[in-house]
This record gives sequence, C-alpha cells and structure tokens, in this order.
Amino acid sequence: MQFGVFSVSDVTEDPTTGKTVSEAERIKSMVAIALKAEEVGLDVFATGEHHNPPFVASSPTTMLGFIAAQTSKLILSTSTTLITTNDPVKIAEDFAMLQHLADGRVDLMMGRGNTGPVYPWFGQDIRNGIALAVENYALLRRLWREDVVDWEGKFRTPLQGFTATPRPLDGVPPFVWHGSIRSPEIAEQAAYYGDGFFHNNIFWPVTHTKQMIDLYRRRFEHYGHGAADQAIVGLGGQVFMRKNSQDAVREFRPYFDNAPVYGHGPSLEDFTRETPLTVGSPQEVIERTLSFREHFGDYQRQLFLIDHAGLPLKTVLEQLDILGEEVIPVLRKEFAALKPAHVPDAPTHESLKTAAARARDLETL
Repeated sequence: MQFGVFSVSDVTEDPTTGKTVSEAERIKSMVAIALKAEEVGLDVFATGEHHNPPFVASSPTTMLGFIAAQTSKLILSTSTTLITTNDPVKIAEDFAMLQHLADGRVDLMMGRGNTGPVYPWFGQDIRNGIALAVENYALLRRLWREDVVDWEGKFRTPLQGFTATPRPLDGVPPFVWHGSIRSPEIAEQAAYYGDGFFHNNIFWPVTHTKQMIDLYRRRFEHYGHGAADQAIVGLGGQVFMRKNSQDAVREFRPYFDNAPVYGHGPSLEDFTRETPLTVGSPQEVIERTLSFREHFGDYQRQLFLIDHAGLPLKTVLEQLDILGEEVIPVLRKEFAALKPAHVPDAPTHESLKTAAARARDLETL
C-alpha cells in the first residue's frame, strides 16, 4: 500500500490572518511539502495541473524534476495530467525525461480536468473531452512502446516515422493511473488497458465512489487482466488533525468555510459526514481510512489533500509529522494484515521492469 499527499496548488487567503502568499511562496511551499513527505516516510507526492488562477501548478514535470534532485525514495506523480489539452507527444517526452532524472521514481495520473475554459485556451473543444482523452492516450501508449510511430487521428496532425525522445527508462513506460470523478468512460479506459483507476473522492459520497470503482473492477476482469479484486485502485481523501478532535474542528473551520471550492456551501459537519473529509484526531483518521477498504475492497494507493484553503505551511508540515509518526505506520500494518496474497501491490518502476523482463523471457521459450 502506498501512502502520500497531493496538492491542488491553490493560492488562497488565510482567513485567520488575511494574508495571501505570493505565487513564489506557494510554489516553494509545495517543494517543502514534498521534501517533508519523504522525510516522514510517505511514498508519494503528487501535484495537480492547472492553467488558471488561483492555482500555480501549470508545469508539473518542472516541479517534479526539481523535487527529484532533492529526494531519493519519493515517488513523483501527478494528481492530474491533462490528457485532453496537452499534446501526447509532449507528455511522452516530458515524463520519459523525468523518469531518467528521477531514476524511475515517476508515474502519472491522466485526467480531463474540471475547468472548462482550458479547452479553448489550448485549441480544443470541451465537447470533445472524452474523445480527446481516448485518442490522445492511445497515441501516448504507442509513443512510449514503439520506437517509430506512424499515426493519424482526428485531433492533431499526423505523425510519420516519429520517435519520441528520450525513450522510456529501461524500456518501461511510467505507470498510468486514470483519474475520474464521474465519467464511466474513463473507468472503462483504465480497465481496457489494465492501468490503474484513481477516484479522487474528496467531494463525493461513498455510494457514488463505489459505483465507479465497481465498474472499473468488473471491466478490468472482463478484459482479462486478472480478477476484479486484483485491479489497481487509488483513492483521494482529505484530513486535518490535532490531538483532540475539538481542537481540530475549531482550527480548521474557518479554512473550510472560506475554501475556494466548497466554502460558503455545506457545513463542515455535513461535509465530513457525506464525504471522506476527516477533521479530528489521528485515531479518527485511521478508523475512517480503514473503512475505505470495507466499501471499495483492497486498494493500492491512498493520497491525502492537506495543503489547501490557505492553510499556512507551518500547519501543513505539522500535519505531515502527524501522518508520518502516528497515522501511516498504523495504516500500513493494518492494511498489510488484511490484504490477501493474490492482490498485487501498486506498480513501481522496478516491478514493471521485472514484469517486462519476465515477458521477454517467455517469448523466447
């Protein structure tokens, strides 16, 4: 089981002080969060991709490359790579380059994004969102797996005798998660290729998330990649912790009430009841996270959102200390004890390299 944190990179006023950090401060804080995540023993740091205020994460591979140079174990990922508005050729080359720089500690999450104006900014039409996701990803897979590609599709100019450089490290493309909140077509796409499916369920009730994950698992088995319970599933979540629940609620409430996404909407109590948001003690976070397995089955990656809504960096780093010292060790032990032997771990570069070598050996027999 992999545990980590992801950032949406919002630049938001701290409602308790009235201060808003600069873009430079926010970018540097994301780097500090990633370094702290490795320090406290987490497995993954993931950044979103946005091209509009109040967000600053417009170039994930630039940020992850900078973090790669300062870490040695942390898996560097995205919590969205926009497969719809990015050129698949650029994705192929950027992430292969990052693979080499990070010695393979790279994967990524494909998504369509949730900001409609992004499509025309990058010359696309939002009405083609699903079709773009399907076509662009099919091309991306070929660019990583074939040394010379001839290709023609609907949404970009044809390719003739094209080779994406550099080639993936050790001939093994980065593992891909397909992230979707509400699109069954994306769950189907993940299942078709045998890729991972990540449901960032930070805004959704259990019933909806379960429907999406169950669909992915059924179709994963249908396409012959393994049993349904062997499908590769990731989940989002968001937490805020203090030693005492009352302190956590009191401290987090002004941030929740003024958050750019859900502020001025449902109450904190309603939101924590209806979604995975957990505001309370470390033990409450442990119990809530363990309950995800009861609803969704054994899964491979859990990422927490901890740095949004204007929370100051000092507070976020304190949250990471609590995760690393009090929460993750217990979750690792409990999830490991519950996981059946036939359920795989989350893929890594090394495991994918081993699998590829085994496949080549079988072909020569």
